[in-house]
Amino acid sequence: MYDNEFLPRLSQDLLEILENNELFDITIEVGNDSKTFHAHMIILICRSPYLRRLISTNVNVNKNKNERIKLPNILPETFQMILRYIYGGRLSLEEYDTSNIIKLLIASNELNLQELITHLQLFLIKNKKDWMVQNFSLIYNTSFEKDSFLELQNFCKEFMFKEPKKIFDSRDFTSLPENCLITLIQHENFQNNVIQVWEHVLEWGIAKNPELPSDPSNYSKDDFKNLKNTLQQSIPFIKFNNLSHQEFLDKVYPYKKILPKDLRDELIRHFINQSTNRPEPKTTKENDSKNIDSKIITKQHAELISKWIDKLDIKDEIENPYEFELILRGSRDGFSPKKFHEICDNKSHTISIIKVKGSNEILGGYNSIIWKSDDKWGTTKDSFIFSFKNKNSIKNYTLSRVKSEVCAIDNDPAHGPSFGSSDLELYENNRGGAFGPVHYETSIRSTNGEFSVEEYEIFQITKECEPEEESNCNIS
Repeated sequence: MYDNEFLPRLSQDLLEILENNELFDITIEVGNDSKTFHAHMIILICRSPYLRRLISTNVNVNKNKNERIKLPNILPETFQMILRYIYGGRLSLEEYDTSNIIKLLIASNELNLQELITHLQLFLIKNKKDWMVQNFSLIYNTSFEKDSFLELQNFCKEFMFKEPKKIFDSRDFTSLPENCLITLIQHENFQNNVIQVWEHVLEWGIAKNPELPSDPSNYSKDDFKNLKNTLQQSIPFIKFNNLSHQEFLDKVYPYKKILPKDLRDELIRHFINQSTNRPEPKTTKENDSKNIDSKIITKQHAELISKWIDKLDIKDEIENPYEFELILRGSRDGFSPKKFHEICDNKSHTISIIKVKGSNEILGGYNSIIWKSDDKWGTTKDSFIFSFKNKNSIKNYTLSRVKSEVCAIDNDPAHGPSFGSSDLELYENNRGGAFGPVHYETSIRSTNGEFSVEEYEIFQITKECEPEEESNCNIS
C-alpha cells in the first residue's frame, strides 16, 4: 500500500527548483511581449502532451545550448499559474478572479492538460455559478469553441432549459450567438409573452449593428436592410399574431421594414381586423399548422411534409394541411428508446423529426402504421424518410420513399424510431445512424454513418375532413 505523506515535500522541492531557476535547460517566451520563463524539459514533457510535441519538434542539435520555445497565445500571469501546477500540483483557485480562471482553462486546453481542464470546469460550476450566469454569453461561447469543455457545455444546455429568463438579464446577453438566441426564444416559458421575445430579439439585433440611430424613424433604407439581414433567422420563430393590436402598433410597426413582405402584409391585415373589432376567424387546421409546437421545424416544413404525405407536387396548393400534434420531445421527455416506445407504441401516422448536433441539418421520417416493440418488421407502402440541409430553409431537401414495403419500419425495442434496415434510426445516448439506401430509394445524407442528436420530436398528424369528404380521408 502506498503512503502519500511524502508528496507534499516532493511538491515543495520541485517548486523550489522552479523558483530558483536551478539547472534549467529550456526558455519559454510567453505572450505578445515575450516574457521569458526558465524551466526543465524533462518535467514539461512528462506533464504536457502539447509541450512534449513542441519540444521534440524544436529540440536543438546543440545539446549544450538551452532550448527556446514560444507560447504567444498564453498570458504570462496565466502561464505562471500553470507552471506551479505542472511542477508542484498546486493551484489555489480561490485566490484568482473568475475571468482569470477562464483564461487558465483556455490555456490548459491549448497545453492539453486534461486533468486541469476537468478540475477547472467543475470548480466553476460548483463555486462560480452566479458569475457565469451574469456572463453567460462568455461561458457559452467559450464552452462550445472547444470540444473538451463538456462539463461547461452541459451546464449551459441545462441552464438554458431551466432558467432562460436569467440569460436575457445577463450583462452580456447581446453577445450570445444566433443559434443560442433562437433556442431561447423557442422556450415554452416565453410562448405566452411574445412582446418580451420580440423586445429581446430586437435588442440583440440592434446590438449587432451599433451604427444604427436610436430612433427607428431616422433609419435609412440601408439601416433597415442591415437589421433585417441580422434577424432573418430569428423572426420566423416569433408568434406576432399573439400580440395585442396596441403592442403591434407601438413595438413592431416602427420596424415593419425588417419583416419579410408576406409576413408584414399578413400581420397588417390581421391587426386591422383586430382594431375594427371584427370577430377572430375560427381556428382551422391550416391556422394550427402555422403555430406548430416545434423547436426544430417551422410551418413551411410542416406544409411541405403534408404534401409528401398526400403525394402532391410541391407547387400544388394544399387546402387542409395536417395538424401536427407534439407527443414526444427528447429534451422534455427523454431520448431513450424505452421512453420512445412507452409514448409512441400503438400510435399511427407519426412524423419523426431529428436535429443533427453541430449542424443545421434536419432528418426525419413518416410512419403511417403503428409503432410496436415486437422486434419485427412493419409493412407499409406509404412511409418515407427525408432531410433538410438547412433547418432555416425548405429549399434544399432530399425525399426518399420506401421501396421494400415489407421492411419499411423496424420495431426494434432497443432503438428509437427506425426506418428500414439502418436507412434512418435512433439509438441510445443521443446517437443515430443513416446508412442507406437499403429499403428506401436513396440515402438522405451526403455522408453515411452515425451522428449525434441535439433534439428530436415525434408528431402525430390528423386531418379534419368535411362530411362530404369523409370517404376520401385516410388520416383520423
